[in-house]
Amino acid sequence: MCDVLRLPTALRRWGDGEKGARILADLPDTMTAMGFDDAGDPDVFRPESLPMPEPGKGEVLIRVAWAGVNRPDVIQRQGFYPPPPGASPIPGLEVSGTIVAVGEDVQPELLNHRVCALVSGGGYAEYCLAQAAHCLHVSQAMDLKTAAAIPETLFTVWHNVFERGWAKEGETFLVHGGTSGIGTMAIMLAKQFGITVVTTAGSDEKCDAARELGANLAINYKEQDFVEEVKNFTDGKGVDVVLDMVSGDYVARNIECLADEGRHVTIAVLGGLKATINMATVMRKRLTLTGSTLRPRSNAFKALLADEIHQHAWPLFEDGTIAPVMDQAFPLAKVADAHRRMEEGDHIGKIVLEVSGEN
Repeated sequence: MCDVLRLPTALRRWGDGEKGARILADLPDTMTAMGFDDAGDPDVFRPESLPMPEPGKGEVLIRVAWAGVNRPDVIQRQGFYPPPPGASPIPGLEVSGTIVAVGEDVQPELLNHRVCALVSGGGYAEYCLAQAAHCLHVSQAMDLKTAAAIPETLFTVWHNVFERGWAKEGETFLVHGGTSGIGTMAIMLAKQFGITVVTTAGSDEKCDAARELGANLAINYKEQDFVEEVKNFTDGKGVDVVLDMVSGDYVARNIECLADEGRHVTIAVLGGLKATINMATVMRKRLTLTGSTLRPRSNAFKALLADEIHQHAWPLFEDGTIAPVMDQAFPLAKVADAHRRMEEGDHIGKIVLEVSGEN
């Protein structure tokens, strides 16, 4: 029998709960979180005492064991990515831990379950609210430190590579930043679904790491022209899908890399907000240009996405076929150092914060 967190259809998995919140045990009135008053460099972070969140309808309260650090957290701290309406101003988009309270219409049997969750904010704290339908069950075989490094990149890659980019077995896929959290997840997932992977990275060491993860071709973009390398690798055909985190002048170069009927998916604009492209090339190749941001999407959308991930991808993590690449862990109080590590760009894989440290 599947346990309650693995019942099908995310919108129904946690239905039929009792009215009103239920808690596992007495909880403190306050919790510690790492926030900031004004945007700036990593040193703007400071601890603050906040009221204990109360789960609303469809929500659970997680005692956070570990929290993931992601590029959107850095951009929020810099003042360029405000949280969507209703979201916590505290950064943090993914957590792992134990459910200690449930809201209305959530089954009380979820109390004491180990989960990881995609959240819209609030992860850098001792406790965090999550939609029950955005949680994934963490078995005893998976440690919570590993689990915290999965949701944000998994949800992002699954939606953008497989749903928006329509990547499928036998195709060729280019992902930039192959040793980032997104890049490592994209390489591993694509390989599991029979896709040939090309990636770029900024050093020979990072290219070696990308190849160890399964990349068929890793290009040092500081020493090689990735457009020419892609053309040579594909015998001039080009790749079927590009996952772009750079934008700016990379878009035109990505389009050169695309095969006929190719799909270009943008998920970040680290290289600039605007791009100049040749629309005649887009028409001639019959290309699809798309992109997305996941954080502001509706709870219902994310619930459906979680359900698809649970069905098609999560078993690969549960049985250990795929595990996130882990870079470095920092105590919650040292979140500024974690952000500096990410901004320096030397990390390979995911950076996480130790909150309670439970595993």
